[in-house]
Amino acid sequence: MAKAHNTIYKTSAGEVVYGMMAEFATPADTFHAAEKIRDSGYKKWDVYSPFMIHGIDEAMGLKNSRLPLAVGLIGLTGAAVGFGFQYWVATRGFGTVVQGKPLGAWQAFIPVTFEIGVLFTAFTALLAMLAFNLLPMWYHPLMKKERFLRVSDDRFVICIESRDPNFDSKKTWSLLEGAKGYNVQLVEE
Repeated sequence: MAKAHNTIYKTSAGEVVYGMMAEFATPADTFHAAEKIRDSGYKKWDVYSPFMIHGIDEAMGLKNSRLPLAVGLIGLTGAAVGFGFQYWVATRGFGTVVQGKPLGAWQAFIPVTFEIGVLFTAFTALLAMLAFNLLPMWYHPLMKKERFLRVSDDRFVICIESRDPNFDSKKTWSLLEGAKGYNVQLVEE
């Protein structure tokens, strides 16, 4: 049974600590540090990199995303709604015989069914991705750190949040330094 973690860390100036970040020299160092952090039992942390590091999801211990399932289900639902609406219109709502075919001839419904399915899929992918990533995020404490702002250019950063049950400023500091992290520093809220 997991115990609640209610400790609020503050700096000597009284500012609430968001977490602790460290820079890494290479993608390989970042990858190996992620494995060490995962193996140490941390759950609330993230890796920031200018490009995707192959295998980082496994190194972080991340589970598969639910996004493909949501997109697939809603896309198929949209296609079914599109087909059902057309079928209802052609047979019950406003039945018209076209080229001598029966009222429920499904072949004419395929283009619109496909397009409605694509429309539902596209909107689901966009909105679910925003929701799963907690976006838009107008503020993040890491943006106050000058060194973090270069992560989109040439920096590799890992930040462990202070709300993680395993967070302890001294242990976390030594873990990050022991994983070849440099410029280890606290991130204030």
